[in-house]
Formats: sequence, C-alpha cells, structure tokens
Amino acid sequence: QPLVSSSKWLQLHGLKRNKLSLSQILSQIGFQHRTDYVTTLGKLVASRYADGLFPQYKRAQDGSVYNLTAKKELILHFVECLMGAIKLYKQRMEWLTSESRQIFGVIQERCIVIVLDFGTVAPTEFDLCRDALSMVLVEQVTQIAKFNLIRAAQDLTKWQQKSTPVSEHTVNAAVTWLWTLDHMTAASHTSSAEALLEAMSDEAVSS
Repeated sequence: QPLVSSSKWLQLHGLKRNKLSLSQILSQIGFQHRTDYVTTLGKLVASRYADGLFPQYKRAQDGSVYNLTAKKELILHFVECLMGAIKLYKQRMEWLTSESRQIFGVIQERCIVIVLDFGTVAPTEFDLCRDALSMVLVEQVTQIAKFNLIRAAQDLTKWQQKSTPVSEHTVNAAVTWLWTLDHMTAASHTSSAEALLEAMSDEAVSS
C-alpha cells in the first residue's frame, strides 16, 4: 500500500466520500419527519400524516426522526456497501499495526534522517533494534526519495555525509552498515541532541 496518512486515506475511502455516512444513507432511503413552528398556535408542531404509515428511525445524536420509504433491495444494497467498507477499514487497521508501521508509524516525508540512539541496551535488545530498523528501511524507506542514518555517540557516526537517493543498492548498503555497528560506544549527555542537530542541518530534510 502507498505510504499515505489516515486522513488522506479517508478522503479516498471514507464513508462520507462514498456517500455511506448515516445522514447520507438516511436521505436516500427516506425523508425527515418535520417539526415546524405554527404561528397561530404559537408552538412547535410535528407533522402526523406519516405516523403508522412508514417505519421510523430516530437518530440518537440529535433526536431527529426519519420516515423510511426505501424498498428492501435498496436497503440490502447499502448493507452490502457498508460490509465492504468495514472490510476495507479492517484491512487498513491491520496494515497500520503490522511490521515496521507498528513501531515507526507511516513515513510520509520524501526525505528523512533516522537518528539511532541505542543508549546502554543489552546485546539482544541492540539486535532487536537493528532488526526493526532493517525492516523500516526495506518496507518504507524504499518508497521515498532520500535518506540517511546517524548514530548518536560521543564520536557521532554517519552512514553518509548527507541524505542519499533511495535505490535498492543504497538501502542494502544501509542495512549492511547497521549490522557492522559496535554494540557499545562511548556516549555523552549531549550526544542525542548533537545527532538531532546534525540531522536537521541536512538541507534536504524538512522536518
């Protein structure tokens, strides 16, 4: 799937976009039961001619009542459309919460620098971090334009001097570089901030 935000995804696949929100469906399968102000009586009066003539649906949100006039076939059509929408939403949620996206979210920027701050993690956790980083490089970074990796340490280490165009070769080279890093390196209390500043100094990186 393309790396798009949920808001953009909803613009294409949301209920409103496909005329499947509750108010949109109600307007297609019935009409609103009106309450109007009658001047001569000086009060609100609800129309009563539809009482008992149509099935009625009351919206919990605002208390409005709709008289349902649609035939069974049209209602079944909306049921089918909504079931399809539910299936699509489930697929999107499963995709959002799987693999590298459950850790890093969905990368939407065209140029990124990933700052690696391993601190004092145990060897097994160090390898887990590198597994996760390798995953995001292969699954998501391959779909953007440029990237770089910087390791926070007393002697700051950069994979490349500046962000590099994405290709199969550069992504594989970055993964290889990750797995050549030493588990422990000397760090200072300012190394994380220095690595972030170095990442932001790359002119191609917008945020």
